[in-house]
Amino acid sequence: MKIITAKEAAAMVKDGDNICVASFGASGAPEEIIMEVEKRFLETGHPADLGYTHAAGGGSFAKNGYDVDGVHYCRAEDHLAHPGCITRWIASHVACSDVTERMLSGNKIAGWNLPLGTILQVYKAQARGEKGCLSSAGLGTFEDPRKDGGAINQLAKDIDAKKRENGELCYVNYIPDFYGEEKLYYTGFDLDIGWMRGTTADKAGNISIEKEPYNLEMLTVAQAVRANGGKVFVEVERIVEVGEINPHMVKVPGMYIDYVVVSEHPENRISTVGGYYNPLFTGEERADLSNAAEEEDTVPFDFKKAILRRAAMEIKPNIFANFGLGMPQSVGGVIAEEGCSDYLTMVSESGCIGGVPQAGTDFGSHLNVESMTDQGDHFNFFEGQGLDLAMFGLSEVDADGDMNTNILNGVIKGVGGFINIATGAKKIVILGTFTAKGMQIDIGDGKLTIKKDGKYDKFVESLIQSSFYCKGFVKKNVPVTFITERAVFQATEDGLMLTEIAPGVDLEKDVLGRMGFKPLLPEGGPKLMPEEIFYENWGGLKAYIDKKYDL
Repeated sequence: MKIITAKEAAAMVKDGDNICVASFGASGAPEEIIMEVEKRFLETGHPADLGYTHAAGGGSFAKNGYDVDGVHYCRAEDHLAHPGCITRWIASHVACSDVTERMLSGNKIAGWNLPLGTILQVYKAQARGEKGCLSSAGLGTFEDPRKDGGAINQLAKDIDAKKRENGELCYVNYIPDFYGEEKLYYTGFDLDIGWMRGTTADKAGNISIEKEPYNLEMLTVAQAVRANGGKVFVEVERIVEVGEINPHMVKVPGMYIDYVVVSEHPENRISTVGGYYNPLFTGEERADLSNAAEEEDTVPFDFKKAILRRAAMEIKPNIFANFGLGMPQSVGGVIAEEGCSDYLTMVSESGCIGGVPQAGTDFGSHLNVESMTDQGDHFNFFEGQGLDLAMFGLSEVDADGDMNTNILNGVIKGVGGFINIATGAKKIVILGTFTAKGMQIDIGDGKLTIKKDGKYDKFVESLIQSSFYCKGFVKKNVPVTFITERAVFQATEDGLMLTEIAPGVDLEKDVLGRMGFKPLLPEGGPKLMPEEIFYENWGGLKAYIDKKYDL
């Protein structure tokens, strides 16, 4: 292991290199190394033609990469999203990388959007010297090469077409019969450079991550890069003597580390998207949550709260549950308000288990986290043992219940861990507003009043890309429920069935009239959603669950 400067690390990146980064939100990416690479490229035009891959997302976090109140928000891959710098991008999520997203949607960078957990599994395979891995994740979705093979723009599709013409493997390949089962084979990546961030390095290169809010796939990335003949760089806060790090606290042994850079600018070490190091997110300190249920509501009372309350009614005692990005992040807040947090263990895709998952800019971190599993190992649980309950945000849905979470209104979002988390789930709940943008909806006195509807419909005739193959779950007898403020749908073999509507809503005008297809209707028509969730004060979740499960 050698200790070098960020500028020296940047000088080692060659034209055409493929870079692998262990990241989640604002954590993981070695910001000062990346800034020096950007500076070098802008001054010299090198390094050029780079490939960039990561599992979870990380970037400028909806700040468009510009100065806001004196702070430069361009971060991680967005620093390198200059014409000619990054030319190939492979990751699960780009919604928080504004500059990169514009380059991808503008067809300036060839892009493939692969499932978060599957990328982690590919790294593990490469760490063992394998060329890729088999998976069921993505069958029937746009990941399937019978559709787009994960490609999200024309540049990527053209590269895949040329590979197929030459008899080469693409990033995703269809295996029609692997001992009686359909499978996808995800091919590994060329990995020339590994980038990551830790807290402490000793003089032998052993790395610890005590001040990081997530337990990321650093070791797997380091092993995969070294197995590919590449070099591993880590950016840390400090260097200590050998022996000063407890061996149990070593995240990456020094035998995998080539170069260590000591950060010179603490302001660059953002912890979560919401801010800097917080010991409440690392487990070093605990928050007092004893009065959470008695305190004033943390979730504002509006029509969206009716969605959260109805979704919370889907929990049951003694389960492991995951609340995904977007509106599901706030379900835990309603459960806490209702005094039902002890009924379940909440799990995040970041590897955090137990405690209270945080929403918004602190997504993926937990207050009073009980354990922080390596993210790569964590995804084995999702696809193997599986969650009791998985909740996801509602985007575009068709008559079969298939859903597009990837490209919405021309903007690329990315599937993140959605496909992997859903794959093994025993129950799936998808929640969100019925329409999008500009809704004016009143709630109160046990009913919903729609004054102005959204500009965009979410229940549509057809999808640009599908990242959720609903019938595959129906065939496995996995319940799939769609919950909005005005209607609830259940997935069936014959398509979506409208099972509930909100009190005060006109079935024809407010529901059926804003759908691109006609849903199935039960005999006698849909029943009313529970009236009590449309009052400002509820407090009925615990009694509902206790009665339903005879507690």
